[in-house]
Amino acid sequence: MGERRGATGVASHTTHIRSDVTAGLVNAVVSVPDGLASAALAGVNPVYGLYTSIGAPIAATPLLGSELMQVATTSASAIAVAQVISGYPEHQREEAMFLAVLLTGTWLVLFGLLRLGRLVRFVSHAVMTGFLIGVAVVLVLDQLAPLVGYQPEGGNELVQLADLAANVSSFSIQTIGIGLLALGILIGLGRSRFTSFSSIVALVVPTVAVALLGMGDVQLVRDVSPIPRSVPIPSLPDLGLIGFELVLSSFSLGVIIAVQGAGVSQSIPNPDGSRGDASRDMIAQGAGNLLAGLLRGIPAGGSVGQTALNVSAGARSRWASLLSGLWMLAFVLVLPRVVGLVPMTVLAALMILAGISAIDVEEARSIWRTSAAARWSILVTFTATLVLSIPAAVGLGVLLSILFHLESSATDVLVRELVPLDDGRFAEAEPPARLTSEKVTVLDVYGSLFFAGARTLAEALPDPAGAARPAVILRLRGRTEVGATLIDALDEYAEALEEVGGRLYLSGVAPELAVQLRRAGKIDIEQNVRLVPAGNVLGESTSEALAQAREWLGRP
Repeated sequence: MGERRGATGVASHTTHIRSDVTAGLVNAVVSVPDGLASAALAGVNPVYGLYTSIGAPIAATPLLGSELMQVATTSASAIAVAQVISGYPEHQREEAMFLAVLLTGTWLVLFGLLRLGRLVRFVSHAVMTGFLIGVAVVLVLDQLAPLVGYQPEGGNELVQLADLAANVSSFSIQTIGIGLLALGILIGLGRSRFTSFSSIVALVVPTVAVALLGMGDVQLVRDVSPIPRSVPIPSLPDLGLIGFELVLSSFSLGVIIAVQGAGVSQSIPNPDGSRGDASRDMIAQGAGNLLAGLLRGIPAGGSVGQTALNVSAGARSRWASLLSGLWMLAFVLVLPRVVGLVPMTVLAALMILAGISAIDVEEARSIWRTSAAARWSILVTFTATLVLSIPAAVGLGVLLSILFHLESSATDVLVRELVPLDDGRFAEAEPPARLTSEKVTVLDVYGSLFFAGARTLAEALPDPAGAARPAVILRLRGRTEVGATLIDALDEYAEALEEVGGRLYLSGVAPELAVQLRRAGKIDIEQNVRLVPAGNVLGESTSEALAQAREWLGRP
């Protein structure tokens, strides 16, 4: 029995290794045209994209918290860096780009070390999902052109799609046939027990068919750009180009990469079901950019398309991504001609299927049904990704998240009255609009009390006007820190109570909060405000405050 389990374990381990090797190979082959295209998008020599495809995964993969993430060239970072270097003279642009990549890597490492990955939680799930679906759709639309053998014109994917539809007669029948053959193999083998071989078979069979049948109309990788048989020695770019604008632009580029990487991490759980560490992923992407910059490459980040391809090609661990960098190194040094024979339409078929698999329709439907704010978030971010540039869509998504967070913080404040029962417990009820003379009113508050939330609380508190000697107990259990706005609101309410002979009690006050309130020096503690410290028993401090208030009023 033990031998059988041991044999099964070895077989499973062997299967995992084979899957990772295959996934790495597929990703490396796809990285050839993708890297070339991204570098061209950045406005520099296409070969620089290949250098990034070597260095970025090799440096980043061992450090990743999201094991299946593929750190590679992305259209978002390529577009962004093109804008960064556009202000430099043409003869300095390449050196400025290498320097920008190094600075971006430095910023990303710094983000990770400062644990700024926690800030990603302020980007709503709806915004992140809309952005990821938008990027996946953009990926699919981008690959329609090589799939049909026609290059459309237009400023964005929707305009290009319209141009494609208007020029169907210009499509290449041979190119479409080979692309459909690759799609058929991917789908057919993907539903069989040979699914781990589907990607590699879909690469090899159409490539051989094109070579044997002499299909001259089918564009090959080598037609896009020849693949060099060398890798540059790591070296520093011209440091004399460093300036405030370049440092600031690199910071912005780092933010774009960090946000997109967090979205990729969110969509792809680790093999054990756990979620990746966003801060750790930032450090990994930073390391990938540092090595890419030294190798004279373009920026890199968590790629939606290639991560989806990594998973669909059967990746079982982080080694698949690392192997993709090693495979790319082998292609450049040993097999540049073989990779050059792969049809572009086959690579398009692989990326289209990967992009479709990255679209989570059920998740989008769930978000759409949640609330109006969620619908607006996912719709606006998705549309912006299609119509605007990806960096602009990221910025708009982050802005939307901040606005909705601020709006929620301001309105999601609920005040409830706690009515004491005979057995010592409390029942919740609607708070009164006005206080009653010589009566203790116990209040509990839910929601954020920072900034606008504090003002919302002030407006929701019962009005002391017209009452005589009212006592109010406000429960603050679980709040270890408050803002200046809440302190000001509490001070104003305490003064309003004092004007009618009343008193304010704050119950459940944590030691840290007590220190903060006393240090602020604004609230008149021990005069018109009493602090009742939190205890280990829930409701204990509120009961103590109730007893103190009743004693003050001379009631049992």
